[in-house]
Amino acid sequence: MTGEQRPEWSNPNEPDKFSTVIRKGQEQAGQAASIQKNIRFQKRRSSDPSVEELYQGVLKGDRSLLARAITLAESNAEKHFQKAQVLLQKLLAHTGNSIRIGITGVPGAGKSTFIEAFGTYLCELGLKVAVLAIDPSSKISGGSILGDKTRMEQLSRNPRAFIRPSPTAGKLGGVHRKTREAMLICEAAGFDVILIETVGVGQSEVIIRDMVDFFMLLVLTGAGDELQGMKKGIMELADGIIVHKADGSNKPIAEKTRKEYNRILHFLQPATKGWQTKAYTCSSMTHEGIGDIWRVIQSFEQKTKESGVFGDRRKGQLKEWLYSMITDQLHYEFFGSKEVKNLLPKYENEVIAGETTVATAVEQLFQTFLAHKD
Repeated sequence: MTGEQRPEWSNPNEPDKFSTVIRKGQEQAGQAASIQKNIRFQKRRSSDPSVEELYQGVLKGDRSLLARAITLAESNAEKHFQKAQVLLQKLLAHTGNSIRIGITGVPGAGKSTFIEAFGTYLCELGLKVAVLAIDPSSKISGGSILGDKTRMEQLSRNPRAFIRPSPTAGKLGGVHRKTREAMLICEAAGFDVILIETVGVGQSEVIIRDMVDFFMLLVLTGAGDELQGMKKGIMELADGIIVHKADGSNKPIAEKTRKEYNRILHFLQPATKGWQTKAYTCSSMTHEGIGDIWRVIQSFEQKTKESGVFGDRRKGQLKEWLYSMITDQLHYEFFGSKEVKNLLPKYENEVIAGETTVATAVEQLFQTFLAHKD
């Protein structure tokens, strides 16, 4: 057989050793002889639940409707935004009863591993735990891996836990701009503890301080100068520093690192009035120290509620949220303006060519925006 006639899957070293069987199809009795062409198959879309259905589902702890409510809140579509605000207004009376814990740290500190161990411990105590895990978004594709459910395999199967990964969507601070709304929805669903895991982007990751009660910083040992790895700015925001992976041969080093952090924390102003920030050690592998961290958080909650700092902080956070939403809305309306979209390329080219200053271009764009504002 020639090369043109030989199947492409034949062995080139043994060209004569192959077999081919061709069987002619036969029409069965009653079978249609013709095949319809150009048929488009479409996935059947389920109808979107109403605000009332989402409201009742969230209050009952329906996981499917809880996830859909958070998806609605995260949507940028105008119709979804209005619907989400109606839902949040209805849920508002059922929020505020959880302890909100922010968890940050350098990449590789083991945040997801710690959250799985810590969350599992809380579930064993009979508490309901919601994890809002923030994943970094690609500046190139805009996508995110959202692999936290894979990394928290044991916790994701726990019936008392709910894990919701969300992309940062380019938001400074490693926190998605709708994380606050997702947190309120989870509180309305009856979760006792809300854990917010951030992407670990370093010093810019301070926005989380404005939405949680207790801010936790995870650090590692054996990376040279440990104190150099975490700058003063973020250390001043922490209510507790956790030296992670304190097990095996690393345990003595972790203890030494804990003492070093406590020495430097002694000279820093506490992040929360009336509370002295300290460093602690724990291991997610052996679970040693996990219970101690929860007892520290309980002590923090009790003391700050008694002093009134807890309530004052939440009021201040609502004010910060208000101003943050104003900024987001201005950004959305400005860049969504048809007139601005038309003029922006012109001023971009003039600025790049050195024909117009940046300040002048911005002023002209805003004048155009305000002139056409309804």
